[in-house]
Amino acid sequence: MKKLLLFLALIVIAGASKTRKITWVAIGDSITYLNDHQNETGNRVTKGYLTLIAEKFPQVTYINQGHNGWTSVNIADKIESLNLVKADVYTIFLGTNDWWQGKALGTIADYEQAKGTGTVYGAFRIITDKLKALSKKSKIILITPMQRGDFVYINSYKNNAFGSYKPKNDQTLEQFANAIVEIGKKDKIPVVDLFHDSGITLDNMVRFKRLKDPQTGAYKDLKYPDYVDVPFNPETDEYPYPEEAIDMTYDGLHPSDKGYEVIADLLVKKWKGLK
Repeated sequence: MKKLLLFLALIVIAGASKTRKITWVAIGDSITYLNDHQNETGNRVTKGYLTLIAEKFPQVTYINQGHNGWTSVNIADKIESLNLVKADVYTIFLGTNDWWQGKALGTIADYEQAKGTGTVYGAFRIITDKLKALSKKSKIILITPMQRGDFVYINSYKNNAFGSYKPKNDQTLEQFANAIVEIGKKDKIPVVDLFHDSGITLDNMVRFKRLKDPQTGAYKDLKYPDYVDVPFNPETDEYPYPEEAIDMTYDGLHPSDKGYEVIADLLVKKWKGLK
């Protein structure tokens, strides 16, 4: 009897260990890429959302397919050369660079009719089709872009961009987020809507932005929206986000540890069967 119970216990343990193993491919831009390149954040980030989830759920092994500065169009154009592998779960976290680089958003018809990489909708169709071809049983989770404040790259001040408080090329970042939500509804793919549901907003991107007063030349710590339209000179000004300015992001765009924790928590909630 004892041998039988031991045998059954071993079967249960073996079965459980099999179900616990989950391979996750995370497709994204710099927000995903920086998970494994903390040195490029000035070591302001210690754990990205991939690491946070993998540490909390040891059955998960992730493959980081984050590409610094890439858009959904870049990913779609190079989809066959990315060496994507069969996985249990794929996440797609793109859109912020598409907005900033002025990629045409298009319409849901571009997705439905697989019209190609001329639009972001069309690019997403190429990406999702590829993942479905790799594994029909895999889960796909879409992640919308976050809102973003004024970005200044910590390693090169000339690399800077205004926030999502105004359009770029007559398109708002919210339109890109809404497009991803629409794709999710169309294809019954779960969506982590960071733009609307994360609580990461223009008010808490950073605690302040340190800029020179145009009249006096003295530095002032300005909160949103007071810093909007106050000039920043990358040639002469100090970095506008000292460590004490860090809040949900450390540079106005890329998540801090606090911001990554929010992303990880929301992703876990959409990841059915993980717990």
